[in-house]
Amino acid sequence: MAESRALRTFALLACAAIAIILLRGLARVSAGSAVHVTVAGRDVALWKPAGLPGAEGYPVILFSHGFTGCNTQSVFLMQALARAGYLVVAPNHKDAACGTAWRPGKLLSERPQEPFVDASQWSDATYKDREADIESVLDAVLHEPSFQGVRIDPKRVGIAGHSLGGYTAIGVAGGWPSWKDSRIKAVLAFSPHCSPFLLKGDLAHLNLPVMYQGGTVDLGETPVVNRAGGVYDLSSAPKYFVEFEGAGHLAWTDLNKRYQDVIDAYSVAFFDQYLKAQSSDTLARLMEDPPKGVSAVKVDLK
Repeated sequence: MAESRALRTFALLACAAIAIILLRGLARVSAGSAVHVTVAGRDVALWKPAGLPGAEGYPVILFSHGFTGCNTQSVFLMQALARAGYLVVAPNHKDAACGTAWRPGKLLSERPQEPFVDASQWSDATYKDREADIESVLDAVLHEPSFQGVRIDPKRVGIAGHSLGGYTAIGVAGGWPSWKDSRIKAVLAFSPHCSPFLLKGDLAHLNLPVMYQGGTVDLGETPVVNRAGGVYDLSSAPKYFVEFEGAGHLAWTDLNKRYQDVIDAYSVAFFDQYLKAQSSDTLARLMEDPPKGVSAVKVDLK
């Protein structure tokens, strides 16, 4: 009962917060040096990498937005990853309702395919269109050695997602075995909608590095990850959990500047370790001696 109430709270807060995004500045969330291109029929925002590529090219990170969010909802993080040397590729999904996807009335008319409050109704058919978006876009990006003038390394692909995008990312990483894409080498999930995987998924055989990020006032999703026997406990190692003090569900969007630096730090360090094979010192230090604002961390490397 408590979890159901928390999930209902999450749904209401998420819709209200996305409405604030639309009302307070569509131009702002669609800015940030993103290049918009059409890839496999989808509107895709790209952030091109800084610095020199590795011997095989730049690593690629896919980003999946939240329910009624859009591919430019988290510009701060996309920019940080691009500055760190990643090609960031973010498609708009069908439910996108901000940025270039905004249409009058779309936010109010959009309904989830299944209730967020009832995980039993979800399956690998739920939001299968999002899985198709990721697969089609990744296929197109990796079709040639160079994409939009950026030489890429097809062996170094990661995926990140927020909320329903976290569900998408975990599903493609193997949470839904029928979705699993072996090209994905690391997954980063921000306040992900994970309860369906507890009931019907296969978190024990992700067999790739995963980091979950949550917040102490993200009442609908973080407890599902962090509780005993929850998503973190059931996920295969190597796995990480980071919780931010006072962070709510929208902390990973451009709405809230308070957590951006620390989110950037953990996210870049995670991908650097597992997609660039860089020294683990930075990530280990963040896990062993968390900066101010981090309320809890967990790590299991074996």
